[in-house]
Amino acid sequence: MSAVETTRDGAVATVTLARPDKLNALDWATRWELVGALREVAADTGVRAVVLTGTGRAFCVGQDLAAVEELEHADETVAGSYNPIAQAIAGMPKPVVAAVNGLAVGAGFGLGLACDQRLASDTASFSCAFSKVGLVPDTAASWYLVRELGYTRAFRLAATGRTVRAAEALELGLLDEVLPADALADRAHELARELASGPALALALTKRQFRAVGEVSFEAALAIEARHQGEAAAHPDHVEGRTAFAEKRAPRWR
Repeated sequence: MSAVETTRDGAVATVTLARPDKLNALDWATRWELVGALREVAADTGVRAVVLTGTGRAFCVGQDLAAVEELEHADETVAGSYNPIAQAIAGMPKPVVAAVNGLAVGAGFGLGLACDQRLASDTASFSCAFSKVGLVPDTAASWYLVRELGYTRAFRLAATGRTVRAAEALELGLLDEVLPADALADRAHELARELASGPALALALTKRQFRAVGEVSFEAALAIEARHQGEAAAHPDHVEGRTAFAEKRAPRWR
């Protein structure tokens, strides 16, 4: 039985972690199934938005600690099979919506943070729990937490490994929406369909641009904006957008 399932609904693909008996913990095989699924939907020109979610009580609880041999050379494990997951989400030229249905712990927290939009059930919870097993944050969790919370709040979350409920995560700015559990999937797919109906190139360039500008100088950020604007303005979607605006109708994106 597959540990990762992919389904399609029009232009929206849903990638689901499906090890509910293991709280969607990530062993080597599951990590590479997930990388493969993410790369597949990224390459599928018919997919314009992606939902990432889990089954059962958890979104993902991170490393499967039963696979202790994977931690004997943890640097190679992280570089070889965790980093590619974060890179697949961040580098995908289409928006990824996290639908956090339950526990998001350790690398599972990082998975949710890596997504472009983050929705969660009101019963979901988050924990940067690496320190509880003598480890440090990975799967890009440190990158996102420091940028979004600042050093001191990020450090406290990592150092204590405390549980953050969905309502607090929303207040901290780590989530975009919190919904009743039975409404999460529908809202995630509604948002994904909305994103999928937008101008694909412009959204892809915006994603790339926003993820780049925090790492460069002000002048370099301006150069990125100018370069991407030139690419977007030369695309037929821009002509259609201008025409639709003038004609007071909804645009028909390519």
